[in-house]
Amino acid sequence: MTAETARETRENRIKRLIYRSIYTGTKETDLLLGGFARRNLDDFSEQLLDEYEALIENSDPDLYMWISRRKPVPEAWNGEIMQRLQDFKLED
Repeated sequence: MTAETARETRENRIKRLIYRSIYTGTKETDLLLGGFARRNLDDFSEQLLDEYEALIENSDPDLYMWISRRKPVPEAWNGEIMQRLQDFKLED
């Protein structure tokens, strides 16, 4: 977490993460991450927000392939957030 994000309110952080999730660069990932973020981030603990923020730093193609189970998820990213994203993908 940077000094800037340490001063950021929880509400602003969630708004920023939702924005980043909606505007990733590829339409498929925008729809997937944006829908997930809007539906879930308010309920996340600070730790889960940290994990989500780190995860979305990965490339859009990798994220999409991992979430859609078209490529194996690297061990570093194969945790609770990824499971929730994969479950969300199955719901929609």
